[in-house]
Amino acid sequence: MRLVVIALTIAAVVSLVGTPLLIRFLARHGYAQAIRSSSDDLVYPDHESKRGTPSMGGVAIIVGVVASYLLTHLIVWRPLSASGLLILYLMVGLGLVGVADDYLKIFKQRSTGLRARTKLVGQAAVALSFAYLSVQFPSSTGETPASMGISFLRDTGIVLPMGLFLLWVWFLITATTNGVNLTDGLDGLATGAAFASFLAYVLISVWQYGQSCYFVTDETCYPTANPLDLAIVAAAAAGATFGFLWWNTSPAKIFMGDTGSLALGGAIAGLAIFSRTELLLPFTAGLFLIISVSVILQVGSFKLTGRRVFRMAPLHHHFEMLGWPEIQIVVRFWIIQGLFIGAGLALFYAEWVRS
Repeated sequence: MRLVVIALTIAAVVSLVGTPLLIRFLARHGYAQAIRSSSDDLVYPDHESKRGTPSMGGVAIIVGVVASYLLTHLIVWRPLSASGLLILYLMVGLGLVGVADDYLKIFKQRSTGLRARTKLVGQAAVALSFAYLSVQFPSSTGETPASMGISFLRDTGIVLPMGLFLLWVWFLITATTNGVNLTDGLDGLATGAAFASFLAYVLISVWQYGQSCYFVTDETCYPTANPLDLAIVAAAAAGATFGFLWWNTSPAKIFMGDTGSLALGGAIAGLAIFSRTELLLPFTAGLFLIISVSVILQVGSFKLTGRRVFRMAPLHHHFEMLGWPEIQIVVRFWIIQGLFIGAGLALFYAEWVRS
């Protein structure tokens, strides 16, 4: 538990102190994201007050997580693990895809950023390489960071061949990263929701460490590789998002951009895969799932019937169009995320008790 506290504290301090430095640098060079404006054909929520706000703040989050993970291990002189390093690889790799997207939004003033196909190719390259590497590097007991079995609260009996496993991991990472990306439309909304997700994985990983098959030899033990290191990564991510939230909450002084949203989504998916709780993602990332479904419903309904389900998608913009204040939407959506996470943790603990 001491390592978790150290990691969370270092990441929070780095992010809290580093973000205003990044804000000043970005503002000095005019690195602000383009804001969509309404026209006669398309009506968007009024976000003119956000014009000129620096973007690409996800750099501060990524730096906070990486610095915290490395410094925590250095302070206690603990060796790095394949699990921790691979999640950092996933975060940084997806963050670089986000940097390319934010570059177009900032320098080319193209509010849509990268073309969807280009972004998906970049995400796929990072996700597939991560998936392959995740079943390498066996520990002394033969456990690799990821298992090729589909998992819910533990690994199930459904074991995938390598080809299907790569596609499964790609799907989980792509779905989660795009869910966080779609949610990042209001000040602090995605940041606060991601913070809650990371806290959930801190609890899950710490519990798995205490009940690890390295220490416990009954049928209730968890064969997760490096659960304590997963807790350190999750705590670092929670601390970094917490520190960033100070500057990202309404009225935001900086946006995380795709740099942050893709990196955070990748970290959440990576923690789910490595903790063997893949199908628990609809709970630990419940808000991101709802937001994604709202976009799917909107696009599907319009293409099939010519009618829209919501006034605007993603879902939070629908409530903006109804006249809800931004702060009210954000807080209520945070509450929804908390309820999903509470239900997921209850399922996780109930399975252990029943076992």
